[in-house]
Amino acid sequence: MSLNSFGHVFRVTTWGESHGPALGAVVDGCPPGVALAEDWIQPFMDRRRPGTSKNTTQRQEADRVRILSGVFEGRTTGTPIMLMIENTDQRSKDYGEIAQAFRPGHADIAYHQKYGIRDYRGGGRSSARETAARVAAGAVAQAVLRDLVPGLQVLSYMVQMGEMRLDPARFDEAAIAANPFFLPDAGAAQAWEDYLTGIRKAQNSVGAAVEVLIRGCPPGLGAPVYGKLDTELAAAMMSINAVKGVEIGEGMHAAALTGTENADEIRMGPDGPEYLSNHAGGILGGISTGQDIVVRFSVKPTSSILTPRRTINAAGEEIELITKGRHDPCVGIRAVPVAEAMAACVILDQLLLDRAQTGGQRGRIG
Repeated sequence: MSLNSFGHVFRVTTWGESHGPALGAVVDGCPPGVALAEDWIQPFMDRRRPGTSKNTTQRQEADRVRILSGVFEGRTTGTPIMLMIENTDQRSKDYGEIAQAFRPGHADIAYHQKYGIRDYRGGGRSSARETAARVAAGAVAQAVLRDLVPGLQVLSYMVQMGEMRLDPARFDEAAIAANPFFLPDAGAAQAWEDYLTGIRKAQNSVGAAVEVLIRGCPPGLGAPVYGKLDTELAAAMMSINAVKGVEIGEGMHAAALTGTENADEIRMGPDGPEYLSNHAGGILGGISTGQDIVVRFSVKPTSSILTPRRTINAAGEEIELITKGRHDPCVGIRAVPVAEAMAACVILDQLLLDRAQTGGQRGRIG
């Protein structure tokens, strides 16, 4: 099994390679009757699309999505939805020198050790190009959530890029869409730009941290033991290329807190329970509380850089390698819309699972 699918009820299978003719996703388990069109999906794709600024790879892809099945007269039919995105700007010749060599920090050597064969052109299946299909599937999930939970919002943004960190006191949601870093601080965007320009000119790359905020999630999603909502979210984020760590709420910082500092106290409000803090990140015992869900993850620096690195080739010979091609100096930037897509898929999947098990019943308080 190569495990190219995720989800339980809302299930997504992605297919295709970085330099193949096309890639895409098959979405199964989508409820019928949901309004869905290619024009709804495209804005989500445009946020992840390469070549939109000097801060990302200069590969030029339109990333136009075609819906090949599962939609009739503008509405989902309940049958599998096939989404296809054509690759139009492959430059496979850039990868000729690594056909028999392994890029340090890249999946090349692990794929070779596992399968004995690999598509060296842009990394094939291990390329972040695969995430375009996830974003398309996430747009489908967003369409369903729009109907089922109208107040729910999935928001993602960068909180760190190398030495640059977001000042929480300056958080401005309106700024996220107004700069190429998805940074919620318009005043800091230029400093981030200057910093990344220096990294790029030094023929280097840099890591990042991304935060996902899910507002309006109903309480009761997730299961207490092996189907915890935080488990599902963490697995979804870890599946994104180059992600090396995930936190929920306080995350690793919780190790420095005492019980009195960490426990989110509860009072009774006019519309139900109200929490005085959110150290838990909106999830307790693996189940959503109705608070904002906060997920954070770290992304390693892009492995493909123009600086010579020591490695070996398939013959076991020690060599020095420069990775040519068009690569992101900070892959964390385009991970932002991918994170939103994965979060939307998980929340919808868990919502459908909960309805199947409980029928939407909830314990009364007050």
